Amino acid sequence: MSEPNSTHNVARYLPRMALERAEQTAIISVARRGRNGRLHYVRWTFAELDRESDAYAHGLHTAGIRRGTRVLLMVRAGLPLIGLTFALFKLGAVPIVIDPAMGRRNLLQCIAECAPQALIGVPRAHLARLLFPAPFGTVQTAITVGPRLGWGGPTLAALRRQGASLGAFPPADTPAAELAAILFTTGSTGVPKGVEYTHGIFDAQVHLIRETYGIVAGEIEMPAFPLFSLFNVALGLTSAIPPLDPTRPAQCDPRGIVRMIHDLQVTSSFGSPAIWRRVAAYCLASQLTLPSLRRVLMAGAPVPLALHRQLHQLMPGDGDSHTPYGATEALPIVSAPGRAILAAHAEHPGPLGGTCVGWPLPGTTVRIIAIDDAAIDVWHDSLALPPGAVGEIVVRGPTVTPRYHQRPEATRLAKIADGAAVWHRMGDIGRLDDAGRLWFYGRKGHRVVLPDQTLFTEPVELVFNAHPAVHRTALVGVVHGGVTRPVVCVELPDGRIPGRAAAARLIDELRALGAAHAPTAQIDTFLFHRGFPVDIRHNAKIFREQLAHWASAQLARQRGP
Repeated sequence: MSEPNSTHNVARYLPRMALERAEQTAIISVARRGRNGRLHYVRWTFAELDRESDAYAHGLHTAGIRRGTRVLLMVRAGLPLIGLTFALFKLGAVPIVIDPAMGRRNLLQCIAECAPQALIGVPRAHLARLLFPAPFGTVQTAITVGPRLGWGGPTLAALRRQGASLGAFPPADTPAAELAAILFTTGSTGVPKGVEYTHGIFDAQVHLIRETYGIVAGEIEMPAFPLFSLFNVALGLTSAIPPLDPTRPAQCDPRGIVRMIHDLQVTSSFGSPAIWRRVAAYCLASQLTLPSLRRVLMAGAPVPLALHRQLHQLMPGDGDSHTPYGATEALPIVSAPGRAILAAHAEHPGPLGGTCVGWPLPGTTVRIIAIDDAAIDVWHDSLALPPGAVGEIVVRGPTVTPRYHQRPEATRLAKIADGAAVWHRMGDIGRLDDAGRLWFYGRKGHRVVLPDQTLFTEPVELVFNAHPAVHRTALVGVVHGGVTRPVVCVELPDGRIPGRAAAARLIDELRALGAAHAPTAQIDTFLFHRGFPVDIRHNAKIFREQLAHWASAQLARQRGP
């Protein structure tokens, strides 16, 4: 529940924290790394961050940015991004956040759909604006973060200087339903889509995160996903920005992350399981623990049970891992502590039941409906399947977004009207057990439909991931001559491709694993891949459409002309 307030503007939390916790560090990041690996930090207090945000807000207002202005943000993670985002919220403007590494074609399409009226970006963003003018045709205000290389418009530094002496900038009085931001999906099943976030949804997320995870103001949180630091400000947490490239989390250097945790006594972290797999492996190999950590939240892909166990070894005491389940369109909606997840799997052993992700959060309702690719216009209770039935996951609650931006057909396919509320179709397959826990089976678009059964990615891959020599697997369907063939792509540690004899032995062993379960007994095609294509945000969601094309080409070569 939000506290009584005429505004739901999430920006109001920053001046509140600047008043209540003026000298507490709000943001701390690595300034440089010494030769001995020692990290040197730079810090900003809540009071400094609020003043910075006020200066930006005044300067941006001078440049013509107003309430409702759509602003494309193409700025690196760190203080400018956090201060700018809060400045835009104070103005009541609408920041547009797009992952720049999504690929040029997708990036330009997403920009064109949003029709931004302003661009605040690094020089490379402005070069893109000049090279590809059509998608940027609606931009009326262009602001450069860093050096301006011949194009017009003000620099952010100049605007900040103009606004620095103008005092506080009161946040706009925004109602819950007003558009606050447009955030893009990862595009794991197609072109990324812009999700419309309202101020009320951001506000609901703040309260839900605080209540669900027992977060206490004053803690030190390491947000491996940069935008999570915005929630940290609202929660009164210090954000320790980790030394990693947010577009390549799976390539992070675990030594720097562990050193930051130890140096700053980090108590909490949110990030991809790809990061924590590297950190856990490094700590266990180096006989290190992370005693300050109370919680590790991992999202973006299913978390292996072994990773929960490893993290529990690293967090002495009552520290725990957590797996908040959701999507850009609705997050968080389901969660559970790692120990409860392990207990659920102990109650229901075996890979074919999928991966448990926890219980629906307060105020959130989760149901399972029949698998169907057609739109459903209006909700009725008869759509819900009974416990144990496998189907598509749908959710209703305070963090469910209402629509996609400029994608009416995608909205129609993903949303179900229910009076004043809306159900979101997650596009994921799962089931609810008798205890109300949700079990994840994979993406609906990734299911492989055969004449006698339908295979879901998560249960199938759990069967083959059990082989000790396998890093991970991915089920895809390859169509040849009108017939769908299930194929399991296999990735070994470090991207190794085994020699012919070793490959044959491993395939025989994988077939034996599959033969132990009726659904996987007919799978006999395995292909080794050096490194699965994954999303840029978490480096954990496998782009199975790309793998399916690759597998089809591989099998075509094997068949010959």
